[in-house]
Amino acid sequence: MAAAADAKPRLNVPPSMAAALRLDSLVAGAGPGASPSPSPSRRLAEAPKTPSPSKTTYSDRFIPCRSSSRLHNFALLDSPKSDATTYSRLLRAELFGPDSPGPAPAAAPASPNTNLFRFKKDHSAATSPGFAAAHQDCTPGSGETTASPHKPPRKVPKTPHKVLDAPSLQDDFYLNLVDWSSQNMLAVGLGTCVYLWSASNSKVTKLCDLGPRDSVCAVHWSREGSYLAIGTGLGDVQIWDSSRCKRIRNMGGHQTRAGVLAWSSCILSSGSRDKNILQHDIRVPSDYISKFSGHRSEVCGLKWSHDDRELASGGNDNQLLVWNQRSQQPVLRLTEHTAAVKAIAWSPHQQSLLASGGGTADRFATLPGAKM
Repeated sequence: MAAAADAKPRLNVPPSMAAALRLDSLVAGAGPGASPSPSPSRRLAEAPKTPSPSKTTYSDRFIPCRSSSRLHNFALLDSPKSDATTYSRLLRAELFGPDSPGPAPAAAPASPNTNLFRFKKDHSAATSPGFAAAHQDCTPGSGETTASPHKPPRKVPKTPHKVLDAPSLQDDFYLNLVDWSSQNMLAVGLGTCVYLWSASNSKVTKLCDLGPRDSVCAVHWSREGSYLAIGTGLGDVQIWDSSRCKRIRNMGGHQTRAGVLAWSSCILSSGSRDKNILQHDIRVPSDYISKFSGHRSEVCGLKWSHDDRELASGGNDNQLLVWNQRSQQPVLRLTEHTAAVKAIAWSPHQQSLLASGGGTADRFATLPGAKM
């Protein structure tokens, strides 16, 4: 009991701090004339209140650590590029060449680590040296890339694959005397006759002869490649079955030659020097079902859209007109050309995108958006 009474009371302090206090007491009492060291309770009270150099940061898998998160790098992350930008770059390269100038996209540095939030202690710097170097070295235009690697230019043979004799071929800009079918059959109008050449076996077949009073002014295959439409110098439109070499229909309506033809799924359009466009439906007995009158000179270009909704026509009056079946008046009129508009093509990739080209005096191609 006496030993328990003589024992000094102990403070409940961490072991590391208690060891430090004992070491200080021994050092202070070792020298000569040393004053008695203060009590442990007084030394604890006089200890400087400084924060610990190592601080524990608490976080879990749901709440990130704010001090270790890279919130300041949010604006530097790569943003997904739209498909329109890539399409515009590829279209410019196809039309004007790969070296054509274009708008340089904004530079976006590539970060080696795109994680914004940290869920555990990260002893590395918030911004790594590699990321800082990539950010400093990046210049506008250096990150411009194409969607696909550059392909070598396609080599076009300089020698013809096949040479066919074409006697009596009329040298007339406004006529359309050659057309290739979807069944790999070539139709050519030579004088008063139409010949067929098969690309698979090189066989030549004489389809018809219009006689000495008439001439072939246009040939055009149907989409399935079974029927051939022929425009004549007298203004008639004939439809022939190529497999049987037999004429199945003859339709009139034009006053002069029919120099251009265009098929849709079931409608055959014909343009003539009489400035009119006739719509022929082979399912009805009448020669034509409607007439479009909008050109002031010969119609020399016709093309149906891929969805059979619009018909584009070009004329020797330097105009490009767009029609539909619901109206007898053109829904679009383009007058920027300075020569006859014969070359017309609808885009198979984008609806209502039309390309047109003028003659020698024009040398100009347009891409009007035919918004219906």
